[in-house]
Amino acid sequence: MTSTIATPARRGLAATGAAALLTAVAATALAATLARAAGVHFQIPAGGETIPTAGFAVVTAFFSAVGIAVAAGYRRWSTRPADRFLWTAVSLAALSLIPPVLSGAAGGTVVALVALHLVPAAVMIPALTYCLSGAASRPASPE
Repeated sequence: MTSTIATPARRGLAATGAAALLTAVAATALAATLARAAGVHFQIPAGGETIPTAGFAVVTAFFSAVGIAVAAGYRRWSTRPADRFLWTAVSLAALSLIPPVLSGAAGGTVVALVALHLVPAAVMIPALTYCLSGAASRPASPE
């Protein structure tokens, strides 16, 4: 029987990922609430449904967890995990901006949806990239 030992690097990524996920969810929910208060309806023409504020939080949590899993995979199997993760995450974040633009929603909704894709990306990508770079586990150099 083998046991899995949580190394400091694994705990560091898990802790950083969890903190970043919670921050991203809170920031996205807050941004969606503020956009709704500013008059954005988040109504998508295909089906005419309105996206609920809680929906933003759930989707942000899910895809942030996917990002943490991708980061863990790169940490395990890549010789340059921070570089690989950064390129992958930025590319996927850029691709995620296409559906809101093509949705046919009102201009305010499109702008808000694009912003709501960038908010969690701005939290998750730097946090996980920094953690993967190894800088988070190195002692500070004396000056």
